[in-house]
Amino acid sequence: MNIEARKIEFIQEFLELQSEEAISKLEEILKKEKSSHKETEQMSVQELNKRIDKSMKDSENGRLTEAKDLLADIEKWS
Repeated sequence: MNIEARKIEFIQEFLELQSEEAISKLEEILKKEKSSHKETEQMSVQELNKRIDKSMKDSENGRLTEAKDLLADIEKWS
């Protein structure tokens, strides 16, 4: 089954839902999915170069965290 057919089938099933709770859960999943896609959209070459430049400047100015220090901090969260 291709993606278009799956979407249509999902919509048909969704339209039959009577549970407010189920609809709310599906809305939340959709919101999370949409926001995660926005974060991973392809950036322009200019934006990539801008981020690289900022990262290099941060590194040169000591604004970084060593992996071992980050892991130690994460251990304290639990």
